[in-house]
Amino acid sequence: MRTSDFDYDLPPEAIAQHPGPRGRSRLLVVSHGTVERRFSDLPDLLDAGDLLVVNDTRVIPARLRARRPTGGRVEVLLVERAAPAEWWCLLRPGRRMDPGALLFLDGGPAGRVEERSGRRFRLRFDEPLYSRLDAIGEVPLPPYIERPPTPEDRDRYQTVYAEQPGAVAAPTAGLHFTPAILEALERRGVGLASITLHVGPGTFRPVKTEDPATHVMDSELFDVPAATAAAVADTRRREGRVVAVGTTVVRTLETVASGGGLIEAGTGRTELFIRPGYEFRATDRLITNFHLPCSTLLMLVCAFAGRNRVLDAYRQAIGSGFRFYSYGDAMLADRMR
Repeated sequence: MRTSDFDYDLPPEAIAQHPGPRGRSRLLVVSHGTVERRFSDLPDLLDAGDLLVVNDTRVIPARLRARRPTGGRVEVLLVERAAPAEWWCLLRPGRRMDPGALLFLDGGPAGRVEERSGRRFRLRFDEPLYSRLDAIGEVPLPPYIERPPTPEDRDRYQTVYAEQPGAVAAPTAGLHFTPAILEALERRGVGLASITLHVGPGTFRPVKTEDPATHVMDSELFDVPAATAAAVADTRRREGRVVAVGTTVVRTLETVASGGGLIEAGTGRTELFIRPGYEFRATDRLITNFHLPCSTLLMLVCAFAGRNRVLDAYRQAIGSGFRFYSYGDAMLADRMR
C-alpha cells in the first residue's frame, strides 16, 4: 500500500469556500451501489434501533494574531491548553522562536515561549486566555478555505450539538445536522449518543511519505461517557447498527472498542491511524464529508468502505457536482464486509 494509491484529481472549483444552508447538502449513499440523495433524507436511510454517535466537541476561536518585540508579525494557533495561562500552540513563522522568546497578542496579553516540542510550542501568557478568546480570536478555518473568516463562520463552523470547548477544527460531518433532522431521527426510533474528541490541526497534516505506515498521527484528547458505552451495548442487544458521524467518532470508538462490538467508557488520548487492513470492531456505518487526496481521513474511509468503491464514489461525486471538504456535501457508507 502506497500513499499515492489514495490520490485523485479534484477540480479547484469543487472545494466549498462557503457553507450552504444547514441540512440542505447532498448525500451520496455508498453501499452495494451508489445513490444520490439529500442529507435531509437521512432519517429514511436509518432504521429504528440504530444508534447515531456524534462528536460534541466545540471549536474555539483558536487563531490569534501577535507581534514580536521587533515588530514582526506571528500567527498563533492554540492547540491544547496545558494550564489556565499555558497553551501548546503552532506558530507561523516559528523560526527563531526559542524558549524565552516574547509575543504580544493583538488585544490580549503577552506570552513567552517556555518549551518547544517538534512543531509545537508551549506558551505561558500573562493571564488566562479562555474568557478572552471570543474577543481576540478568529475561527480557525481550514487552509483550503481561501478567505478570511466571517461572522457567519462563528455559527456555521460549529455543529448544532457542540458542547465541550477545545477543538481547533470542526468534526465536519456533523455540520449538516439541524434540530429538525435530529427530531426526525428520534421519531424514527434512532438513538443518539455522544463522545468528545477535541480535533487538532493534525487532521489537516498531509502524509509526506510514500509508505503510510511511517506517518505519525497527532495525539488528541477524547472522552467516552458511560451512557454512550451503555447505549452501544443496548444497540448490540437489539441488533441495531452503530452509525458514526465523522472520522473522529470512528477513531474514538475504535480506540475504546473492547470486543463483540462493545466499547469501554473513559478518557484518554488517541493516535490511532486507521488505514486499509484495519479490522473494525465498533462501527457499522459512517457519515462523513469528502476528504483531501492522500489524507489520513481518506485512508480511514477507504479502510471502512473499500478503496475501489470509495474512489469510484468520489469520481461520481465530482462528475455530479458535489461540494468537497469541510463546507461540502456528505457521504453515508456501509462497512465493507
